[in-house]
Amino acid sequence: MLESIISLLVGVALFIAGMSIMSSGLKKVAGKGLKRLFNKIGNNRFASLGIGAVVTALIQSSGATSVMTVGFINAGVMTIFQGLCITLGAYIGTTVTGLLVSLSSVQSVSLFLPLTALIGVILTFIKKERFKNIGEILIGLGILFVGLDMMKSAFPQGGEFTRAFETLFANIESPILLLLVGALFTCLTQSSSATTGIVIVMVGQNAISLADGFYLALGATVGTVVVTLIATIGGSTESKRMGVLCLIIRVLTALVALAILWPVEALTNNSLSNGMKDMFGGNVQLTLAMFMVFYNVIFIGLILPFISWFVKIGNFLVKDKSAEKKKKYLNFIDDRILITPTIALGQAKNEITHMLELSRENLAIGFKMMMDQDFEKAEELEEREDAIDYINNAITDYLIKLSHEATMKDEKKVGSYFHIINDVERIGDHAYNFYEAAKNMRDEDLKFSEIAREELEHMYKVVDDMFDIAKEIFFEHKLEKLGQLHDLESLTDKLKTELSNAHYERITNNTCHMELSPFYTSLVSGLERVADHLVNVGYAYLNPTGDDEHISIAKYA
Repeated sequence: MLESIISLLVGVALFIAGMSIMSSGLKKVAGKGLKRLFNKIGNNRFASLGIGAVVTALIQSSGATSVMTVGFINAGVMTIFQGLCITLGAYIGTTVTGLLVSLSSVQSVSLFLPLTALIGVILTFIKKERFKNIGEILIGLGILFVGLDMMKSAFPQGGEFTRAFETLFANIESPILLLLVGALFTCLTQSSSATTGIVIVMVGQNAISLADGFYLALGATVGTVVVTLIATIGGSTESKRMGVLCLIIRVLTALVALAILWPVEALTNNSLSNGMKDMFGGNVQLTLAMFMVFYNVIFIGLILPFISWFVKIGNFLVKDKSAEKKKKYLNFIDDRILITPTIALGQAKNEITHMLELSRENLAIGFKMMMDQDFEKAEELEEREDAIDYINNAITDYLIKLSHEATMKDEKKVGSYFHIINDVERIGDHAYNFYEAAKNMRDEDLKFSEIAREELEHMYKVVDDMFDIAKEIFFEHKLEKLGQLHDLESLTDKLKTELSNAHYERITNNTCHMELSPFYTSLVSGLERVADHLVNVGYAYLNPTGDDEHISIAKYA
């Protein structure tokens, strides 16, 4: 009995470890493919369902797909409709694990399945990263099958441990109770694949009946939603709605299946189970695995046309309590997306672009305040400055976490992003400095002359044009515009000298107040420094410290 218990526990541990290792390798191999798949997401429910199924089949974890989807919904880049379709697809994709497990029941191949770990270890000695990742997949697969063999050894035919399980489940006559047991065990392991794998082994070793296996596996489909629900904690209202809807759909479909299976099994004395078993040559393990495939495909297919209705139900059940509150600062990044580094890096890029736009808006307001002493948007500027500081800290933390998962190819991008957000945050600081200077000008009742305004507005226009070019270079990777950006920055250096000289000439001629000098000089210097930061943003890909070379392109007209 003790030996069987140890074999079961170690087998379960190896099975879960193998799943984790295999999933990690699959995500590395399929990283770029996943990005392309998610980029194609639209409102086509069938496409979203297919993407969810394919992604989950690749990474072997419906939980990971669900968590990733919740992260996208929280980041505002995916609707609840799209997220729900993808998650339903994930429930179909996860049945691949059951089919893999059932392979161990085929005697002609089961002996050789653990050898995949040996092949995987050999591949890890090859220097190319792709072979190492494939090796990791095979190692995980091999460990998974070793775990299955250990679980099988825990249930020897006629053994004491096997009889104990037979007696236990024989006394559980209620299919509802079996469903609850399956759901509870899945909640504890947080993996429906692990639960289904164990149930398939128990059915194959005759520790439980095939009918009981059906009910336990149905319970696993309900218990797997706990991963999604945990992921929604602290998330947006939309993500919470999706979590609730996933639970409703899984409970509803499980109960409908139960309502069909239970009376049929009772009235026909298990003839349904025996009939399905005969369809697959008496292989009970394959029968259970195929039952889960049919169950998920059929019921999710029936649910799919009514997704819009379910979305409305979610809106009704989960009220948006934060609708009147301050708009969230972060639009794109979310820690839940970090499990897919390629996509996470793209979201970081979107968030930095958003931060750049906020800094640009504040610079425009701060400049206008110094020109006109119009403080109508003062509160808006202060709130936006708080947002810029918050986003700066959030992206920094996000990139630190991402750097641990990024590939060598992406490490350079991550490094450049650290420099870029520092430059963008400094632009926001200059905008706030303009606001502070404008208040001092108001207190001292000082205003720039018309000629000074024209000079400053010309310089500001040059800097504002640099925002567009820097954004194109950073966001669209238009490196051919680096020369133009460099020339504009050189122009701001020239304007700084020319404007300062012209200002002091006016003071000498008594056509300008000396009291305006610190404000005029501060504004000119600030715009010149903003231009420096913008050129750093553009050059970050080539040189993280900024522009250290001149690319000759036609001068700015």
